[in-house]
Amino acid sequence: MDDAEASEREVTETPAAAAAGDHSEAVADTIERELREEAESHGLFGLLGVELVSARDGRAVLTLPFEEEFTNLANVSMHGGLTATLVDTASGFALRSVLGADATLTTTDMNVRYLRPATNDLRVEAEVVRAGTTMGVTEARVTSEHEGEEKVVATGGTSYRLFRGENA
Repeated sequence: MDDAEASEREVTETPAAAAAGDHSEAVADTIERELREEAESHGLFGLLGVELVSARDGRAVLTLPFEEEFTNLANVSMHGGLTATLVDTASGFALRSVLGADATLTTTDMNVRYLRPATNDLRVEAEVVRAGTTMGVTEARVTSEHEGEEKVVATGGTSYRLFRGENA
């Protein structure tokens, strides 16, 4: 087998390797590229300006620029629904970065704790806590510049029902 065939085989084996949470850098790059392409073609992400910064090895980072249209009616802070959307979306990308290509997921539970008003761009970092056979759990942290410093503005967590193989 030459190098090109070996490389193709490595990428072809992505689902099993990813499901086991044990994959090479090339496989992680392939998964991240596929997730990025999906994010870039998603209508809601384009409308909001959400950017997938990274999604690999059970971690995902998304950003959302602050826009006046995204603020609460009562003040100039980011609407909490957008923060929750970022927590859910980043968490899903984090999980998908370790699942096989034959897997899908759906949110079954989500919580967000708002710690302070977000008056600048948001950045969310989500991490997989557990990716089991049928259930996935994540934790997320949302930050924004606050009084000249990067501060945590919200934390959250999600639970997902995972569907694999014939059940996907």
